[in-house]
Amino acid sequence: MEARIDNYSGWVTDTDPDALKQDFEELLTNSGFGIINFMEHHFEPYGYTGIWLISESHFAVHTFPEEGKTYIELASCNRKMYKNFMIELEAYRLTQL
Repeated sequence: MEARIDNYSGWVTDTDPDALKQDFEELLTNSGFGIINFMEHHFEPYGYTGIWLISESHFAVHTFPEEGKTYIELASCNRKMYKNFMIELEAYRLTQL
């Protein structure tokens, strides 16, 4: 077995912490990832970070509400689940238009 990590990073327009948590937990689950744990932090006066520890590596969101965008990042050692996530992410982005 070859050691390999697929990475994705990019931006989405949603900055609502509750919606991001719900939507990305669903995207991760639908893609087949095993969620081990979740941590989040709300910054003052604004901003949010959520991090999912998944059995295949990790996923994170970092909001920049003052700019109306959220940075997302996925690291995955499972190529099939990574590709599934990319399909789910594209469908998610279409709902934001």
